[in-house]
Amino acid sequence: MTAHLTEKTYTDLYIGGSWKQSMDGSPSAVVNPATEDQIATVTAAGARDVDAAVTSARKSFDDPGGWSKWSADDRGAVLERFADELEARSSDIAQAVTSQNGMPISLSSALEAAFPALLLRFYASVARRDRTERRDGMLGGKLEVRHTPYGVVGAIAPWNYPQTLSAMKFAPALASGCTVVLKAPIETPLDARLTAEAAIAAGIPDGVFNILPGSADAGRALVAHTGVDKVAFTGSTATGRAVGRQCGDLLRPVTLELGGKSAAIILDDADLAGSVESLFGAIFINNGQTCFRSSRVLAPRNRYAEIVDLLASLSADATMGDPLDPRTAVGPLVNGRARTRVEDYISIGRRDGTLVTGGGRPDRPGYYVPPTVFADVRNDSAIVQEEIFGPVVTVHSYDSEDDAVALANDSNYGLGGTVWSTDLERAASVARRVATGTIGINGYTPDPAGPFGGVKNSGIGREFGPEGYANYVQSQTIYLG
Repeated sequence: MTAHLTEKTYTDLYIGGSWKQSMDGSPSAVVNPATEDQIATVTAAGARDVDAAVTSARKSFDDPGGWSKWSADDRGAVLERFADELEARSSDIAQAVTSQNGMPISLSSALEAAFPALLLRFYASVARRDRTERRDGMLGGKLEVRHTPYGVVGAIAPWNYPQTLSAMKFAPALASGCTVVLKAPIETPLDARLTAEAAIAAGIPDGVFNILPGSADAGRALVAHTGVDKVAFTGSTATGRAVGRQCGDLLRPVTLELGGKSAAIILDDADLAGSVESLFGAIFINNGQTCFRSSRVLAPRNRYAEIVDLLASLSADATMGDPLDPRTAVGPLVNGRARTRVEDYISIGRRDGTLVTGGGRPDRPGYYVPPTVFADVRNDSAIVQEEIFGPVVTVHSYDSEDDAVALANDSNYGLGGTVWSTDLERAASVARRVATGTIGINGYTPDPAGPFGGVKNSGIGREFGPEGYANYVQSQTIYLG
């Protein structure tokens, strides 16, 4: 199977409610990572384009009768139409994502094509429940506490889950009454165009939502722009630090969802034979291009060899191929730079541990790296401590639950993780001891009803849940006397 996208050239950007020609952008090739063929050329937004988008969002937010002044019911009605329009394009969105970043079509259809609409409807309902509160003061008077939207939001999303991670920002922001400038990833700009088309069809007012595919330069211009009131960023920890420093200098609120190096703690009573699909997904989801995946497997010493063999078998048997084929479990990495980076880590693993399976480069077009398993790796090795962002997993032995928890917490990251056991209470008690923002039992599926985010070097703040909505509103207290 091959991508069904015809090569096209796009020189326009979604600014102020319509498609406008870029003022200072530059052409950027979109490449199918499964074939290495160019499938489109788009314009990467420049600094003047960023300024135009922020100016448009500011004008819309400040309009006395504009989006920020609409009732939650009225905004919600538009967002629900937006959800409908995205669903009408779901097949095209899934195919676009897969053709740009290599995500297996089974995953992009279930996640990227579905989550944005789900989040828009969820946050429309959260906004409708957000009411001004009257309180009795401690000094004898009355208080009125109301929530107001922050203003213009600069949202920056990465390429690995471009639809979901964008919607985690724009859905609550729009529901709260904020206006948004989304810096979409330049690696995956085609699905972002479909999002813009859906926004136009839904009748989102001009300037409320702006979408700019762009490189890191556009992201820096957006974060530094004086017209932005709030920043929401998902990406690497290194870039997140730079974003955080800039926002700190400007005293601007920021949400940072960053990298991860999560652990899968397999307890001695785990039924892995009945959990192979969930285990493979937790470890290798999206070709390993997932921040929360369980890339360090911790196995009880008396089952270590069994678990190493199981992971080797799962990895060797996984169907690797065209990501547009529904049977494919492992697709290519996003580009050649990503493949080279992962292969560099594999070279470190060969030095620091024992290669069990994988590790080679398939003799085929595309940026493929097979699922790769290392055993007997030192815990201070770079492949254990650093985020690889590819289908590489290390397996470690432990002697007790305390030992397993200590190994899991021996990381600068804390975003995800899993615990595997037939005893759910036992697994939950272990999970509570792991220093991480989220963790799953016998699998890992982030649920939008609960807050998602990390501790330590994995970020600041939370997305999803009502907590995700709270990122975009600030409290005003009126002392009524």
